[in-house]
Formats: sequence, structure tokens, C-alpha cells
Amino acid sequence: MKDSTALQESINARFCKVKLFLNERQIRLFAATEASNLGYGGVSTVSKATGLSRVTITLGCKELAALPKARSCIEYVRKTGGGRKKISSQDQTLKPDLEKLIDPFTRGDPESPLKWTAKSVRNLADELNEAGHQTSHRMVAELLHEMDYSLQANKKTLEGSSHEDRNEQFEYINKKVKDCQSYMEPVISVDTKKKELVGNFKNVGCELCFKGTPKLVNGHDFPDPELGKVAPYGVYDIGHNIGWVNVGIDHDTAQFAVQSIRTWWLSMGKELYRKASQLLITADCGGSNGARVKLWKIELQKLANETGLKIQVCHFPPGTSKWNKIEHRLFSFISQNWRGKPLTSHQVIIDLIAATKTKAGLKVKCSLDKNKYPTGIKVSDNEMNTVNLVRDEFHGDWNYSILPG
Repeated sequence: MKDSTALQESINARFCKVKLFLNERQIRLFAATEASNLGYGGVSTVSKATGLSRVTITLGCKELAALPKARSCIEYVRKTGGGRKKISSQDQTLKPDLEKLIDPFTRGDPESPLKWTAKSVRNLADELNEAGHQTSHRMVAELLHEMDYSLQANKKTLEGSSHEDRNEQFEYINKKVKDCQSYMEPVISVDTKKKELVGNFKNVGCELCFKGTPKLVNGHDFPDPELGKVAPYGVYDIGHNIGWVNVGIDHDTAQFAVQSIRTWWLSMGKELYRKASQLLITADCGGSNGARVKLWKIELQKLANETGLKIQVCHFPPGTSKWNKIEHRLFSFISQNWRGKPLTSHQVIIDLIAATKTKAGLKVKCSLDKNKYPTGIKVSDNEMNTVNLVRDEFHGDWNYSILPG
């Protein structure tokens, strides 16, 4: 009984101190807060202590439960112009000096020490303080946000000098592809994906796992002498949205490139295109399937003789490899699928590539190529004369056909 009386007196004392500054709603909320803190029987106790009815306190509890928790609901009563002044309003040169540090080439001194260092907020704050300003890294971060600056990574978009016939070649390739597809002939996009280290090495990206248990990988990227690297050569069937990847463990040569196409045709293409009379290949202008690689043409002649197909080839202009469909319809999704996963073995690579799929219906098949592909093979003029090569009228160096012998 004494504890109950003491509790009521304590609540009444607090109530008497603040009630003169509260309106009716605030009084209800005060009483509701006290009642909520007491738990069961709190409404009755607070009612006896303050003289407020149980109905009033219960209504206050409902209002208290319905109040939004966001800070934006608070009604500020600070005087106009009150509060701490922003340092940028006191230091009129802070923002201009900060902008000079961020972009020294266009707005400031090209000899700025931050030209060759990471422009972190702490480095920027240190440099500003040395110049006579008084600021912190938090203030620098706020100012950068106000000035519409944000963290930006490098973006690969510049392609160097552009060939004068670049657009015409794009249109030419597009027409050739549509013509072949209209006759239900196979059209494939080919390229070699970036070589990958095999072993317990870090792979870029993140993967969900239990908190505090990251996958531990080697602290260095020295190739494993036994596992080495792999060169995934991809064949993307544009019409069926199907990918084929031949994972080579030797050199990325023209022989390897054509063998990958041959394997695709024998394992997938021949079944999909039973009535095919020709094959259109779109490829980069360089690499193992480059336009100037003689061995590429020699090997394609062998493939044409074996299959009886007329093989047409269209190369993308120099510096435009990213427009090749295999890059953004196959390789990009493979990279997404295995992000954050160490490529610990050949089988792991095969499984990860084969498991790649998209909502658009992409399917991928994969195999391991253990054959050896030596480099430095020379092709003589006599051998080139055996190639039944027919160049197109428009850029015959980029567009040509190889007829079966």
C-alpha cells in the first residue's frame, strides 16, 4: 500500500511540474506515457495520481500508439534563425576552395597535391584545414552532397578513334543477320571471355553468406602451376538465345576458336538447324578470330569442308567489341552468376557457367577442352590460296564468305 501511494505521489509531482506548459492533447500523452511505463494497472494508478479520467488516459494511449516514429513528425519551436550556423555560411570561400580541390584540372591549380591522391573526405578536410579553413570530414561530406557530388567509378565508354565506316558496318551486319534469320539460317556471335585463374583466388563481387564468415581465399594471385588459367570461348546463338562455352586450358589461338565453333555445331547447332546451308559468324576484329588472322581463315575452310556449310563472317570495326551481342547477352550474365565465388577447379567453372540463366530464357551449355593449341603457327601463301574465300563488295576485309571445297 505504501509503495502504491509513493508511486502516485511521484507521478503527481512530475505532472504538477509540467501541466502548466501542456495543452489538453499533450496532457493526455503525458498520462498515457506514464501508464504505459507501469504496464498492467497503469491507467488506474495514473488516474488516481493526476485526477484525469480513465477514458482520457485510454484515449491518450491510443493516440500515443498511432504517433509516427519518424523524426519529421516533431513540431519544432526553435526561433527563426536559431540554432547553430552552418560553417559554410560563415566561411564564404569554403565551397569554392573545396570545388577547386575536387577538380584541379578545370577549376584550380593543376599542381594541387590532391591531383595524385584519393579524394576522400578526410584528405579533402585535411587539405582545407591546411589552407586556413576550419572544417571536418563530416562537414566536407555534407557540402559535397549539397554540391551534387557523389562517388563515381570509371566507366568504359571511350573507344578511341572511330573508323569512318563504323556506322555503315553496323548497318551492314544488322542486314546480314536479318537476312539469315529470315531464311532460318544459324547466326552466332563469338568471342573469348577474359582468361581466369583457376584456384582458391578472390573473385570480384559479393555473395550472401552467414554474417562474419567470409570465404577465405589466397592472399596473392600467383597462378597455380598445376591448374593455371582457362580461356572460355563463347558461341552465342542469337536466334535461340542459347550459349555454348568451350573452356580451354591451353592457348587462345585460331585453332581453338574454330574448334569451339565446331564443337557447338556438332553438339547443338546441327540439331537446331537441320536444313542449314550457311552459317553467319559475327566476331571482333582482333584476337584469335581477328580479321587479319590467316590461321582463322584456314581453320574455317576446314570447318566448311567438314560441314558443307557456306560460312559467312562479319567483323565489328576496331574498338567496338562491346557491341558484339555475346558480350552483353552471355558473358555479362556468366560474370554475374559466379561473382564472389572462387573458381577453385575446372569442374566448378563448368558448373557455374552451365548454371547461368536469365528471365529472358537464356540457357548455357559448357564443356572442358583439354586439347593443346600451339602458338606461332605460320601460314604460307600457298596455304592461303587453298582457302575458297569470297570477299563482299563492302569492306571485304571485314565481310567475307568461305565456301566448302
